[in-house]
Amino acid sequence: MSDLYPTHDKLVSRAEKETRLGQRGQVLWFYGLSGSGKSTIAQALDRELHAAGRLTKVLDGDNIRGGLNGNLGFSDEDRTENIRRVAEVAKLFAAAGFVVLASFITPTVELRKSAREIVGEDDLTLIYTKASFAACQQRDPKGLYAKVAEGKVPQFTGKDSGFEEPSVDSADVIIDTEALDLAASVAKAKALLVTSD
Repeated sequence: MSDLYPTHDKLVSRAEKETRLGQRGQVLWFYGLSGSGKSTIAQALDRELHAAGRLTKVLDGDNIRGGLNGNLGFSDEDRTENIRRVAEVAKLFAAAGFVVLASFITPTVELRKSAREIVGEDDLTLIYTKASFAACQQRDPKGLYAKVAEGKVPQFTGKDSGFEEPSVDSADVIIDTEALDLAASVAKAKALLVTSD
């Protein structure tokens, strides 16, 4: 069975790819309630990095669930599988030298721990986009909170399904989107990027 998988020593190495790109592969993983600003920050940072000549890949909950994870619902088991698959994809992109901007609710500490274990401690930065349920409800960029109020969205995170904030001693970075505007939020996220050697 040891020869079932191809040997990877014949492939172009990660170091070679990063040298060619002039950047270090890594994953910024934005998590928080729906409407907290995860995707907005990731998209704005993506545009800024692209303009600066950086190679990026945005992985967003809505797009992934419409394709790769289209067969998953919102049960605890499906949420776990959703994050597992996304983390594996993020790991592949990071290994190819991409700066990956992932935005997923990732509601539990256990799911974040799983993402960190899959992607790797050195390659993953978890960023909590902090905003209260009330603030997200007021923003309601996708109209989800209005549907929740009408009882049309079951298992909604923050209402029917819990969301665990990071502990005080957590290594996760916090971007408080009620206190910071978009430009300041993007700047704080950008400062977390590791430059290539």
